[in-house]
Amino acid sequence: MSHYKPYPAYKDSGVDWIGNMPQHWGVKPIKVIASCNDDSLPEAIPLDMPIRYVDISAVSHDGGISGAEPMVFGEAPSRARRMAKLGDVVVSTVRTYLKAVASVDEAHADCVYSTGFAVLRARSEQLAPEFLKWLALNDLLIQAVESHSEGLSYPAINSSDLVNLKAVVPGLPEQKRIAAILDRETARIDALIAKKTEFIELLKKKIAALASQPPDSPNLKWVRLSHVCEVVSRPVLQQVGSSYTKLGLFNRGRGIFKRDETDTEDMGDSEFFWIQPGDLILSGQFAWEGAVALANEDHAGCVVSHRFPVIRGRNNEALTEYLLAYFLTAHGDFVLNDCSRGSAGRNRPLNMNLLLGWKIPIPAMPIQCEIARLVQLERRIGERVSKSITLLKERRSAFITAAVTGQIDLRGSP
Repeated sequence: MSHYKPYPAYKDSGVDWIGNMPQHWGVKPIKVIASCNDDSLPEAIPLDMPIRYVDISAVSHDGGISGAEPMVFGEAPSRARRMAKLGDVVVSTVRTYLKAVASVDEAHADCVYSTGFAVLRARSEQLAPEFLKWLALNDLLIQAVESHSEGLSYPAINSSDLVNLKAVVPGLPEQKRIAAILDRETARIDALIAKKTEFIELLKKKIAALASQPPDSPNLKWVRLSHVCEVVSRPVLQQVGSSYTKLGLFNRGRGIFKRDETDTEDMGDSEFFWIQPGDLILSGQFAWEGAVALANEDHAGCVVSHRFPVIRGRNNEALTEYLLAYFLTAHGDFVLNDCSRGSAGRNRPLNMNLLLGWKIPIPAMPIQCEIARLVQLERRIGERVSKSITLLKERRSAFITAAVTGQIDLRGSP
């Protein structure tokens, strides 16, 4: 990015989190350049009407939508109301620490989105739709949304407060020029990231294949989960003046994230438990979405609330790495879904007693050891790849932010 030059003249934007902007750019509230929540489902909808539903957990912190859940409207949660079209931008207004912001692509257009999203649509006379995508993925705007949120455990922002935030924008021709360059340059970075993740995906497929032995395989025995694992409990005795780092889980086996350190007085009324490397953590709320993960050395000394059951395999019967791999197979996913009971759409808490009572396939120890070796190999290689990808994503984010806030001049770029 160093070869890009700044604009020849700047002025104060009057927005503290933006600072200076190019002399010819303007400052406008988001509500002036984009509408918010234009489309919602009508009140009267047949309960058997098929829909595809997108919730907060399906939108990642790097701008992607991982999928839409097919269901009939009668099975959808009450918050399944928002509609979004191609080119709209969805911004999470709840759990804003997840930084769930994404541009709606063809695969997720005309889906039904949670009311936990604000759906922004460019006003074409003010904002090029292709520029809205990059404006929303600007780190400074994402940080502003988070900083204007209220609440400790589940910070949120009202849509009306979100659209009152201000953005700096050039004229329409320049918006389109910036968007075209960002499309091209980020595509190059995304291609590099895809190459780096390809080997990790191959490892995951090999692990899944080993953990998915045929049900009648002579290498398997079927044993109740309670017989091959122990439920771990290490209560945290909170000390006044101390701070703790809480962990959360991404869905679909995408790992663990850390939240900011929290002082004792802000920890809330939940019980908390210490985590050690090698613990298998399950989300008590979203296990049915594959929210399970194995803690490593980086998570030692962190804590989880009572909503996150923790188990470890008994070494003479089951390795913890195998249990992780199993829960990410099709059969493991079925079991987690069957043990997640509830009648309010996505509110399906995991019943650990049911889960522990399930008979699960346990392969011979040599197969488990090979799975464990591959799981640890994936972790080690994944950490190195993750660092490299993190640098690429930081470069990508910095480039987007610099472009849409006028820190660099792209008008003369080839």
